[in-house]
Amino acid sequence: MSEKTLTLETPHRTAGGLVATGVSAWFGERKVLDRVDLVMEPGRVTALIGPSGCGKSTFLRILNRMHEMIPTASLAGEVALDGEDIYGPGRRLTEVRRRIGMVFQKPNPFPTMSIYDNVTSGLKLSGMRVPDKDALVEQCLRRAGLWNEVNKRLKAPGGALSGGQQQRLCIARSLAVSPEVLLMDEPCSALDPTSTRRIEETIGELAAEVTIVIVTHNMQQAQRVSDTCAFFLAEQDTPGHIVEAGPTTDVFERPADPRTADYVNGRFG
Repeated sequence: MSEKTLTLETPHRTAGGLVATGVSAWFGERKVLDRVDLVMEPGRVTALIGPSGCGKSTFLRILNRMHEMIPTASLAGEVALDGEDIYGPGRRLTEVRRRIGMVFQKPNPFPTMSIYDNVTSGLKLSGMRVPDKDALVEQCLRRAGLWNEVNKRLKAPGGALSGGQQQRLCIARSLAVSPEVLLMDEPCSALDPTSTRRIEETIGELAAEVTIVIVTHNMQQAQRVSDTCAFFLAEQDTPGHIVEAGPTTDVFERPADPRTADYVNGRFG
């Protein structure tokens, strides 16, 4: 595999627009998403909200081609990154995953690997080399809001960090390969309020550099961190679909659909 050289520069947003068009998904014969259309704009945070089981996390996994890894899974529609279908012929999975990173609900650093090596672990898989790994590690840890807490113990195992620190380490690890999009599946659900606040601050700091799509069940968090919000719902025999999407303030303060108003005001789900 040929290696690409990564030049360390101040990050800036020039790309990263993600557009889903007519996305439907199945597990075996069971349809779980129905014709989802959503624009996730560069430099903005898009929150996916809705009750459990409405397809939010499935949709998130479709955005970086994780859905196809499930043997019984199938899908239809298109996901385009900067106008190019990520499922198109010849599109390499490793390249898609490099450009569209993922942070999961439960922090998953390599527990026995050092903090330093956790950050750089994706470089080899992505076929990337950097002129100065030390500078890259510092840059990514700073962007993830973790540098001041760990800079004197970079050789300590990642598993020794607190839950909130581990989650920020996972964010730093994702940033090391210069993604254009960062997907987050309930990244704060297992964290204490202080760690949650720090992750939310990190999201705000990264938003101008990386397009962020976050799944959250916390309505206050969705209001705090997102610019755009999409409300997903599955009703009886109807698969998950988007009821309403738009600026977060409109979805929460001036919803166009009564089902949206009921959900964001805690009347169901």
